[in-house]
Amino acid sequence: MKPRDAQHSERPARVNDTAQRRDEILVAAAECFMINGFEATSIDMIARRMGATKGLVYHHFPAKADLFFAVIEHGMDLCFQAARPAAEGPGDGAARLRAVLEAHALTMMESVAFQKVNTQGVEMHMHGASTPDQRAMLAHLTGRRDAFEALIGDVLEAGACDGSIAPGDVRLTVKALLGALNWMTIWYRPRPGDERAGRQAIARTLADTLLNGVVRRA
Repeated sequence: MKPRDAQHSERPARVNDTAQRRDEILVAAAECFMINGFEATSIDMIARRMGATKGLVYHHFPAKADLFFAVIEHGMDLCFQAARPAAEGPGDGAARLRAVLEAHALTMMESVAFQKVNTQGVEMHMHGASTPDQRAMLAHLTGRRDAFEALIGDVLEAGACDGSIAPGDVRLTVKALLGALNWMTIWYRPRPGDERAGRQAIARTLADTLLNGVVRRA
């Protein structure tokens, strides 16, 4: 029997190892779902991509749909983790909105597989999920999407109050901003040799365009 101290010292390592394996499964699943779509992706494909057995995948996720929705939620988590500090940061509404847009654009580029699967989830919601559990999970994810839009809407409203952003229809403005950035799942693909500085430059350019528009004003 191992000493009590040795037993306690092993627990964090085991927890970290479990979390790491789960993250590896999510990454492999996101890449497979992105390439093949939900229907054509199998647990076998995901296991092969990460060099593991499908038993390991099933140990963490009992069904493919559970894994699919976990990928979507992880992608949403990444968006919240990047945008919330920017939304709550210093400066007026316009400065914080710029920071949010840049952070979201960078997240889209650095987690493109997860965000592409997120789009597939929206399509599944539009066409109807096949089981009550899937519908419940999609409802949960839709609530999280609405909360993300509300986060940006609050920044817009703050900017309208401090005079740094022109007042307007907040709901439609949020959808226009996110629609432009989320479209990156269609046209952006990481390339070998890409550096973060290059992605940051793209994010700044997109934020500038969305904030300033393209029409020259007198």
